[in-house]
Amino acid sequence: MAKALYRKYRPKSLSEVIGQPQVTDILSKSLKQNKISHAYLFIGPRGTGKTSVARIFAHEVNGFKYEIEDDYVDIIEIDGASNRGIDNIRELREKAMIAPTSGKYKIYIIDEVHMLTKEAFNALLKTLEEPPRHVIFIMATTDAYKVPITISSRSQSYTFKLADHKTMFDFLRKVSDQEKINIEDGALDIIVKRGGGSFRDSLSLLDQISTLSNDKISKNSVTAALGLPEDEKIDLLLEQYSNSDLTGITNSLKELLLSGIKAETLSEEIIERIIEKPDPKLLPLLERLPDVRAPFAEARLLVALTEKLALQPVATPTVSALSAPPKPQIEAAATPQVAAATSNSTTFDWDAFLSKIQDINDAIYSRLIKCMHSFENGVLDLYPEKNVTKTILSRESNKRILSNAANGVKITIHDVDEYPDNTKNDEVLAKFSDIMGGEVRNDEGGNPF
Repeated sequence: MAKALYRKYRPKSLSEVIGQPQVTDILSKSLKQNKISHAYLFIGPRGTGKTSVARIFAHEVNGFKYEIEDDYVDIIEIDGASNRGIDNIRELREKAMIAPTSGKYKIYIIDEVHMLTKEAFNALLKTLEEPPRHVIFIMATTDAYKVPITISSRSQSYTFKLADHKTMFDFLRKVSDQEKINIEDGALDIIVKRGGGSFRDSLSLLDQISTLSNDKISKNSVTAALGLPEDEKIDLLLEQYSNSDLTGITNSLKELLLSGIKAETLSEEIIERIIEKPDPKLLPLLERLPDVRAPFAEARLLVALTEKLALQPVATPTVSALSAPPKPQIEAAATPQVAAATSNSTTFDWDAFLSKIQDINDAIYSRLIKCMHSFENGVLDLYPEKNVTKTILSRESNKRILSNAANGVKITIHDVDEYPDNTKNDEVLAKFSDIMGGEVRNDEGGNPF
């Protein structure tokens, strides 16, 4: 079985790491000068090499030869997401006191360290304040702002960056040539864009595309395989938007959506196009397009593209009214509220509530953020999108967690068939619901056409 490209081309030494000289140069110098810190914090987006560099550095510090599949007892990897509690860190502290077996240092690599609980961070802090001489911590995170300052201030911090277009293109071209993947530059260019600067994601895409054809892989075949709109169709859609061509916009959007292209994908492509070539006429789209997501993804995209036209007949069409339509009473889970969560409040701090739940139980949090909610007459109404979410949230133990986090506010968990129609409370969505026959489906997208 062939090895996945992202594993096959994973670097095995600091000199092989591509695109992160601001990190590798300093680490290499510290190795040569034998100036080793007891704690490192690697910060950066996913797929930029944080874990790979941590493994390489751990091996080079101990003088071990690095192979991807090797397993040294003195190099311990911990997933912060699944070992986030205080008991896990207490166990780590106890084992850290034991001297290394074969290397000079016992090295702990903690991935996604920001997922640790507050209590776990406090336990880790005690070790960082008085670390054993033989212990090194290498912590990696995508969300540095969630790492307490008490931890980050006691660590050497290194920031990893997404690869720029040329660096990634040259890298993928080299890999393609070595793997004898016959691919056009235009097709490779699409993979670079879709990879978003992540080496892992870009190599995975190249791996996927490499099976398309034994002949030369074209730009069109990659576009079709990834479900992307053709450049010409996006250009036409944006031209119609600039010219306020409502008929053209709706016809083009209908064609794109019915061809199988997801509204979220189309929105991402339009955003990238605007950022690459900013046009004052197109900038208003950046206010709405980031909100294109399920439910009602297609309806939200339609609103973003036609909003300024749809609201023209409305009385007193001021700029502020056009750019900021009234918010619905029932909002998506991530929409912030203002005020403390108390049993006698008239408003509810949803963000603070989510934050408390995330600290207590990730499983509940992952379900809760997919719920819609409303707060009225001192009651928090939760509207699960799926039956499994309703089942999980309705367990007695989980209901107690929700109630405690809400400071005793009464919580009602509704059935899935009671899922609210968001379009009824949004002036613009409602208008287009009427245009499309009064139906905007709630089906992970809701194609209004």
